[in-house]
Amino acid sequence: MTGSVSPRRADTRRNHERILAAAAESLARSAELSFNAIAKRAEVGVGTVYRHFPTPEALILAVYQREVRHLVDVVPRLLAAHPPEAAFRIWITDYLAQYMMTKRGLADALAVARRSRGELPTNAYGAMVAAVSTLLEANAAAGTVRDDLAPETVLRGLAGLLYLSPADDWRGQTAALTDLLWRGMRSGGP
Repeated sequence: MTGSVSPRRADTRRNHERILAAAAESLARSAELSFNAIAKRAEVGVGTVYRHFPTPEALILAVYQREVRHLVDVVPRLLAAHPPEAAFRIWITDYLAQYMMTKRGLADALAVARRSRGELPTNAYGAMVAAVSTLLEANAAAGTVRDDLAPETVLRGLAGLLYLSPADDWRGQTAALTDLLWRGMRSGGP
């Protein structure tokens, strides 16, 4: 089978992704994980869930890494399709804000997982810093923001998105926070 993927291996990858998607849906609602419910939603046996993720903590951390990867992977596509400032704002509103708003259960579950397994994977935080850095570099090259901005500082400023609620005017609140940050980041000062 040179050059092709074995059906078993492809099936394993599909099951892995379906389990992660089902767990992400579950964690969007609650910090509680039921392997039986996830198996049912993913249309796999509960043994398959345990084979992929032997503990709830392992599943929670894998969901977190998957979600971060999605946030990071969209940045180059946004920069290819939009001017840098628009890409920055779209990323915050359509991706980061929605992620932070809908992942409260994941945040609670992560807190529990961190207590039992230690810190979050540093590669996830590093990936988020790299995504913000890419957006800042594109904007600095376009002359829209200062070139001395630390991506970690900008990411900390965006942590205010955690307080958004889907029941409120979250888009307006996101725009207001983004505008506030943008005024401080602008090329030529505030």
